[in-house]
Amino acid sequence: MYDFDVLVLGSGPGGQKAAIAAAKLDRRVAVVERRNMIGGVCINTGTIPSKTLREAVLYLTGLNQREMYGQSYRVKEDITVGDLGARTQHVIGREIEVIRSQLARNRVRLLQGTGRFTDAHTVVLEDEQGRESRATAEKIIIAAGTRPARPDSVDFDDITIIDSDGILNLDKVPGSMVVVGAGVIGIEYASMFAALGTKVTVVERRDRMLEFCDLEIIEALKYHLRDLSVSFRFRETVAAVERHGRTAVAVLASGKRIAADTVMYSAGRQGAADLLGLDKAGLTYDNRGRIAVDEQFRTEVPHIYAVGDIIGFPALASTSMEQGRLAAHHACDEPVRGMDQVQPIGIYTIPEISFVGRTEDDLTDASIPFEVGISRYRELARGQIIGDSYGMLKLIVSPEDRRILGVHVFGTGATELVHIGQTVMGCGGTVDYLVDAVFNYPTLAESYKVAALDAMNKMRSVSRLSI
Repeated sequence: MYDFDVLVLGSGPGGQKAAIAAAKLDRRVAVVERRNMIGGVCINTGTIPSKTLREAVLYLTGLNQREMYGQSYRVKEDITVGDLGARTQHVIGREIEVIRSQLARNRVRLLQGTGRFTDAHTVVLEDEQGRESRATAEKIIIAAGTRPARPDSVDFDDITIIDSDGILNLDKVPGSMVVVGAGVIGIEYASMFAALGTKVTVVERRDRMLEFCDLEIIEALKYHLRDLSVSFRFRETVAAVERHGRTAVAVLASGKRIAADTVMYSAGRQGAADLLGLDKAGLTYDNRGRIAVDEQFRTEVPHIYAVGDIIGFPALASTSMEQGRLAAHHACDEPVRGMDQVQPIGIYTIPEISFVGRTEDDLTDASIPFEVGISRYRELARGQIIGDSYGMLKLIVSPEDRRILGVHVFGTGATELVHIGQTVMGCGGTVDYLVDAVFNYPTLAESYKVAALDAMNKMRSVSRLSI
């Protein structure tokens, strides 16, 4: 007889949804989590704090209103870390309350402490005082998440040289910053601090940033960031960081030296598998701390499952939630449909980016013909009303069967707008649906109809010439 039917390690998006799904299936469920990390990295140091910080930056700088009221417009002249942190801490506190309430309402036990395996069915919990207790379970779901990767060669002090978690602990808005790595996290924070007036330099070893995104969208973002005085150093690596009191100098492999108040490393994330004693359960993990799973999220030990960032790509809160729900059903031997393959990606830069489906480069490499339709916010009444003259929406359409192959959005509300395209694609809809649909006016959603008409007109021109 086990203590629980299902034991979940971690209360982030994947773990929380796994626990609640298993509880809804009338299983005895518990979640293991440290006392000060309810909600996991997502709530405490990652997704929610960074997105709340972004909203605070947008509001206090008045950035979105400058199209209307001039480039000198600001809601608050001297923005402090306290101004930014107050909103962040409020949201974190409320989200933790929501999660605690949901777990309690579904009769999920919260076991506070750090968990590690002692055998394939037993987890030892250690609390903050070092006291240990044990919990056994028939099925175990690992949702332990990740932490920022820290190169051994870098002397992090969490003041001058920091990782993405250290952003929330800065004591002042830096006058200058070097961001090492132009991935999602690096570019999101680079855009936020640039909006605050920080002189930002992004160093990236690859030829471009956000390689998985549409090139035209990335060029639009790069132009906008340069307008905020962001400098880019592509095909460069940071060889060393020298600390000089409260400032630092980033030394590039090419010999360049960049002085900055803060150097932030955004070198990807490391799975927390090395902290779990997985060998005692008969499990292994790779050099990035990730656990391999099958299509049902089952590990090499049949009764142990893993979900979320710890299993690797796409490592998004949104997909982790669905993985957790599906894993719980599989663990409980309950029938469930698989995850839809049409999944959106959202990047909360300033301005934001979101897309679903294929990119132009991807389709060109695969020799798949396509047509493109574009709508620009400045041509929409709503775009003029909100003062967004740079936003755009791009539809990629198949000229053969008129299916929508991809939707790419840049600008205000991009992460919300993309779901319209996702829904049409998921239902097997064509560009004709968007051409015929009536959208509220004035809205940004109108951009779908404008882009659809643009693509349709191009395809019609080609078909006339082919007759």
